Amino acid sequence: MLTTPPSVVNSRSHSMNNSSYAITFACHNQVDYTRQCIESMVRHGTPLDRLIVVDNASRDATREYLQTLPLGGRIYNADNLGCGVAWNQGALAMQAEWTIVMNNDVLVSANWIDNLLGAAIRHNVAVISPALIEGKLSYDFDAFANEASQNMKLAVRRGWSHAVCLAVHKSVWLDIGYFQPVPKLLGYEDALFFGEMARARVPNATTGASWLHHYGSITQSAMKRERGLREDDNLAFRNHRLLQQTWLQRKLIKLNRIAQLRRWRHEELAAYGMTMQGKSNGPTLEWN
Repeated sequence: MLTTPPSVVNSRSHSMNNSSYAITFACHNQVDYTRQCIESMVRHGTPLDRLIVVDNASRDATREYLQTLPLGGRIYNADNLGCGVAWNQGALAMQAEWTIVMNNDVLVSANWIDNLLGAAIRHNVAVISPALIEGKLSYDFDAFANEASQNMKLAVRRGWSHAVCLAVHKSVWLDIGYFQPVPKLLGYEDALFFGEMARARVPNATTGASWLHHYGSITQSAMKRERGLREDDNLAFRNHRLLQQTWLQRKLIKLNRIAQLRRWRHEELAAYGMTMQGKSNGPTLEWN
């Protein structure tokens, strides 16, 4: 069993300086979403010299746009090498105590990094994700996030995190390695990484202290259209076999996860009147 020693996380200061973290995301076309993501970072003071962007062979104006930015690094791949390769490239290009691996189809909020990493320290975990609102931007996200991060700053879902955004402590790379660098995984890299985390019992969580708006798997949807697939088709068909779990094991894990998510929803609604997973439906928010 590999776990992150408590002293590794507890030794962190609650005040994060820029050199203690790096940020990376991969992109494949979808320059408008990349632009919105980076503009939200600039608006909230996220230092772009800590951001490594890995472009997976975009054919739109992505590379021209990236050239206009004072980034910490740009990596241009000649082919679409997939998320796993790109995330590894970004994490290794700027090695830091914490690496924030995220999607490019998100908007960040005020103090999102300090709140995210501060929660990791407070709850003594080595991987942590922010809370999410998903869907169209049909509401005032900045105003919402300011209030929600205060309302739910102590809320935590232990043992659950997501690949839209996750901050990974450097000890995790040393314990279980990086993402599987296989382009044909087609987005299944996160499931395999979470499987390794579970086997090694890496302490992880999601916090209500930090919030993102997620437009919702924009690149994955575009890749499905490129391949003539429907929105509900699975790009990574049969990749679940790589988890080395029987059908029954996968079924039980899924049922337990669904039950736990329902318990969290009930507890959070009772305590805060909201949950860490919301969906924008016009001007109103629905809680998952």
